[in-house]
Amino acid sequence: MFNTPEQFAAANKASVDAMLTLANTALASAERIAALNLNTARSMLEDGVANAKAMLGAKDAQEFFSVQASIAQPSLEKAVAYSRSVYEISAQSKEEISKLIEAQFADFQKQVLALLEKATKNAPAGSDVAVSAVKSAIAAATSAFDSMNKAAKQVADIAETNVAAATNATVKAVSATAAAAKK
Repeated sequence: MFNTPEQFAAANKASVDAMLTLANTALASAERIAALNLNTARSMLEDGVANAKAMLGAKDAQEFFSVQASIAQPSLEKAVAYSRSVYEISAQSKEEISKLIEAQFADFQKQVLALLEKATKNAPAGSDVAVSAVKSAIAAATSAFDSMNKAAKQVADIAETNVAAATNATVKAVSATAAAAKK
C-alpha cells in the first residue's frame, strides 16, 4: 500500500493527527461539562441558602407554602437549562467526532480505490471479474456507511425534538402547579 517511507510516514502522521483531534474534542467536551457542573453546583448552593432563609423567615404555614411554591419554578427552569446545556455539549461533540470519522472513512476509501486502480493496471488478463467484485463491495460498504450515518442523524434529530417537547411539557406542568399553589 505504501511505496515509499514518505508515504508511510505521511499516513502515520495523518493517523496521529486524527487521534489528537479526537482527544482534543473529548477533552474540550469534558472541560465544558466540568465547568458547567461547577457553575451549577455553585448556583445550587447559593439558591439553597437563599431558599432556606426565605422559608425560615415565613411567619405562618400559608406563607411557608407560598414561598415553597415560588421556589419550585425557578429551580425547575435551572434544572432544564442545565439539561439543555449538557445535551448541547454532547451533541456538538458527537457532531465533531462524526465529521472526523467521516473524513477518516473517506480517506481510507480513497486509498483503497487508489490501490485497487494500481492493482488493476498490473493485474493479469481475466481478472476483470475480481476487480469488479471488489469495486462493487467498496461501493456497497460506502452505501451502507452513508445509510447508517443518515439513520443516526435522523434518530438524533428525533431524540432532540422529543427532549425539547418533554422539557416544555414539564416546565408547563410545574408552572401550572406553582400557579395553583399560590392561589
